[in-house]
Amino acid sequence: MSFDKILIANRGEIAVRVIRACRELGIQSVAVYSEADAHSLPVHLADEAICIGPARARDSYLNIPAIISAALISGAQAIHPGYGFLSENADFSEVCREHGLVFIGPPPEVLAKFHDKAATRALMKQYGLPIVPGSDGPVRTVSEALRIAEAIGYPVMLKARAGGGGRGMRKAESARDLQRLWDQARGEAKASFGDDGIYIERNLEGVRHIEAQIVADAHGNVICFGERECSIQRRNQKMIEEAPSASLGVDLQQRIARLAADAARRAGYRSLGTFEFLVDKENRPYFIEVNARIQVEHTVTEAVTGVDLVKEQIALAGGEPLSLSEEQVWVKGHAIECRINAEDPAQSFAPSTGVLTTYLPPAGPGIRLDSHCFQGYEVPPYYDSLLAKVIAWGRDRPEAVARMQRALDEFTIVGVTTNISAHRKILASDLFREGKVTTHLIDTVGIEALVG
Repeated sequence: MSFDKILIANRGEIAVRVIRACRELGIQSVAVYSEADAHSLPVHLADEAICIGPARARDSYLNIPAIISAALISGAQAIHPGYGFLSENADFSEVCREHGLVFIGPPPEVLAKFHDKAATRALMKQYGLPIVPGSDGPVRTVSEALRIAEAIGYPVMLKARAGGGGRGMRKAESARDLQRLWDQARGEAKASFGDDGIYIERNLEGVRHIEAQIVADAHGNVICFGERECSIQRRNQKMIEEAPSASLGVDLQQRIARLAADAARRAGYRSLGTFEFLVDKENRPYFIEVNARIQVEHTVTEAVTGVDLVKEQIALAGGEPLSLSEEQVWVKGHAIECRINAEDPAQSFAPSTGVLTTYLPPAGPGIRLDSHCFQGYEVPPYYDSLLAKVIAWGRDRPEAVARMQRALDEFTIVGVTTNISAHRKILASDLFREGKVTTHLIDTVGIEALVG
């Protein structure tokens, strides 16, 4: 089945990304927007645009009836959910199906299987994947959380069972911490995903965060498009991603790819997704979660494989088989992505809002920019602080790093505070250049100490 019109149930740079893929495929696009995004780039670029509610996400981008109504009114045949918001919501996928709309992502039965990340852990353990010690399911009360944390040992991570992108995650060093953070984690999970379910894992120190990009069709074919490293994080939110990983040997890369592909096949996975792992100092991988959607950092995989993952995702939703075999997936060169956020690194990465009085993005050989921003754009306070993603490709990692440094030097944003300076310092550090980074490096030593 081919599509004539697709509605994008998202905002920001991912909405722009999907609109551009639709344009290249000859498919009309429909943007939905909140009142706060009335003058946003997706609204200008899409063939049609429909307002779905007030600024707050729960009243607009999480408003299922409004989104479905917009799709039906516009005559769209499919809905692309992007990432975040409703992208992993099984109920939304089911409602799409009930209204004759194709959900561009995993079908509801697959999303239901992976929606509860605590249940996903149990399923992967059944499949023989090593998992981080933690709760067997969602934890309902703080008393239960305290009992589990005492059993597995502090520090522990509180995680949203419907989560992703670091939302609804809190690290508790002690029982007092856990009691203090419990309501915070639940509240953020509810606001971000409409689900306040929380599960608990032991917090592993000195680990790297590795994710395997899976693509699966409806005909039983599953391919792993290699791994990405996303260990550079602040408060559990990714800052820098790269492919391939600079810290894994070939054997471990291949093992993680096999674990992910085999688990996806056994679970009957469909569409795009990532199987995420933590790797400890002894190079032991631990499965942590499945993100059943397109990832923010899908761009680095596209850069090293030459495959347009969004177009592939749209084709898979139409029932097409994978467009290539595993033997045809070649990783060429190295790619790095820096997430440019409206936030102040000197103030614990506090969000920054305002009007972009100057916006001069980088360009040149090996540089790609995914963004929804423009000069005069007003950064709203209601959503994620992501302004742009800079992606640098090089024939090898040193060239990719050099190109990224050049791009960051070129990137000029005036009107809000950004984390560009933090990215520059990280890329200049010996630890980054040597690939010796962990998920807690930034939060533990700070960016200034990193460059010493």
